[in-house]
Amino acid sequence: MIKSLLRLLPYIQKHALRFWAGMAGLLFARVFEALIPLFVKRGVDEIAAGHEGFDLSGITYDQAMSALIYPCLAIIACVFAQVLVTIFSRTMIRKIGMEAAYDLRNRVYAHLQKQGPGFFMKFSIGDLMARAINDIGLVRMVIAGASRMTLVVIFTAIVGISFMFSLSVKLTLLLLLPMPVIVLVGWYYGKKIYALSHFVQEGFSGLSTFVQENLNGIRTVQAMAQESEEVARFETINQKYADDNLALFTNASLLGALMPVLAGLCILVILGFGTHLVATGDITIGTLVALLAYLNLVLWPMREAGTIVTQWQRGASASARLFEILDSEPEIQDRPSEEFPRMTGNISLQNVSYRYEDKDVFALEDVSFDVAPGEMIAILGRVGAGKSTLLRLFVRLLEPTSGKILLNNHPIDQFPLATLREQVCLVLQDPFLFADSLGDNIAYDDIGRSQEQIRESAHAAALKDTIERFPEGLETVLGERGVTLSGGQKQRTALARGLIRGTPILILDDCFSAVDTETEEHIFAGLKKLRADKTTLIVSHRVSTARHADRIIVLDEGRIIETGSHAQLLASGGFYADLEKAQSQQGHLIGRLADTGGGGRDD
Repeated sequence: MIKSLLRLLPYIQKHALRFWAGMAGLLFARVFEALIPLFVKRGVDEIAAGHEGFDLSGITYDQAMSALIYPCLAIIACVFAQVLVTIFSRTMIRKIGMEAAYDLRNRVYAHLQKQGPGFFMKFSIGDLMARAINDIGLVRMVIAGASRMTLVVIFTAIVGISFMFSLSVKLTLLLLLPMPVIVLVGWYYGKKIYALSHFVQEGFSGLSTFVQENLNGIRTVQAMAQESEEVARFETINQKYADDNLALFTNASLLGALMPVLAGLCILVILGFGTHLVATGDITIGTLVALLAYLNLVLWPMREAGTIVTQWQRGASASARLFEILDSEPEIQDRPSEEFPRMTGNISLQNVSYRYEDKDVFALEDVSFDVAPGEMIAILGRVGAGKSTLLRLFVRLLEPTSGKILLNNHPIDQFPLATLREQVCLVLQDPFLFADSLGDNIAYDDIGRSQEQIRESAHAAALKDTIERFPEGLETVLGERGVTLSGGQKQRTALARGLIRGTPILILDDCFSAVDTETEEHIFAGLKKLRADKTTLIVSHRVSTARHADRIIVLDEGRIIETGSHAQLLASGGFYADLEKAQSQQGHLIGRLADTGGGGRDD
């Protein structure tokens, strides 16, 4: 627990001057508060013992006012000073907590941007959301709340006990007798609260993950009529979360209830033994009144101990969960920023192999080929042939197990990631669109792009008719993940987003799978016009797509089995020719069904 909390120190040290100024203010506030019983003692003793020659039985109103005027003014001054200093100190420390949480959120978010596929397989999105929101909130409470309250408690106890010692050593020593019991109770329940806090926070992550996944797949849930089953599953997870919370609150409440009971023992000591000391003349009645006031000052920390322990334990658990994320090293290590000339589009693969950690066989094995600037290369193969794996190597989402990839004759791992990904654009088959306007989705990398640039890329991606059908054109706001668009429209929007960047190397990962052949022809006409002098790599499982390329590379089981132009591969009579024959027959069958009203592609 302590280790994870100590790792929060850099976020406080950044504001060390203000933090300790705030804590010093809280100490002065406790001193002002501790002075009040002394003035109460003075007033009580002066009335009890007589003031300026009058006795208690004959005291008048004016004499009482004369005796109490100074203590009352002093108490008012102390209260006023305490309030001002407390407001200043609390505001300062709470601001530090907010700024620390701000810094943590920025660091966590920036760290997540650098992570690779393996990280997101280990941590679900819902879990990461819970850590980035709920756990950071608990850490903020530790910095701004628990740390402040702990030091206030310590200051209060030290100041209160010091003043008590100055009034009566015997009573103060007796007051300290229950302290070991209080410490043991706090330690015992503190361990339980820490473990339960971890369960609660893990439960919140599980709850967030379930809801996030369910809402993302709500169409599937509804299409399969699984609403009631999903509700039942949610109730089970929610019940577990509620039970863990109840266990946490029960233990925290027990701790909070036991502390005042133990503190009550101290009151009995003061009242019992203190009355005896007044009777024997060892202390005055004013001293006893002051001691009771100081006792309340000292007992307040004991009453708050349960809440403080709970905050510390929950904050420690949250901190451990946050640093579990921050300690995860990115799978792809970035290079220091260096100046590289703009790429020409030259690519060279030299005996490249890749194997996933959880697999026994290679996804790619001994792959070698060169691409000249301006070439359009199609990479074709059946499902699982290694096509998508190969493309991810070009933008360093994955690192080769062996072999080299050269861009402009430089090893790809020498490029800073930002430089590499600025000049090599990957358009995925399953595009992600933001709940923003169509135009802003296309110009995602630079919102300052002109409408002419956006329209040119959109038209090249065969989106002209789509834009014209929308009443608001490019200003049409898409739903979450582009829900208002069809599958083909989503793919073409993502393609337009890639085209508008004009990168020296453009990689298209099967992004024509939801596009009909007529639209595909239009797109390739635009591609050849826009990218005549730039390199384009296209992954596809369709011969109708691959035939547009200058050269076709056929992969099977991670190896290159054929390479050549469309005509050359047909003439060779191998895998590609067989695939073209099979897909051609399938196309004729679909065409006949469409003519008779039996089906067809819906874009």
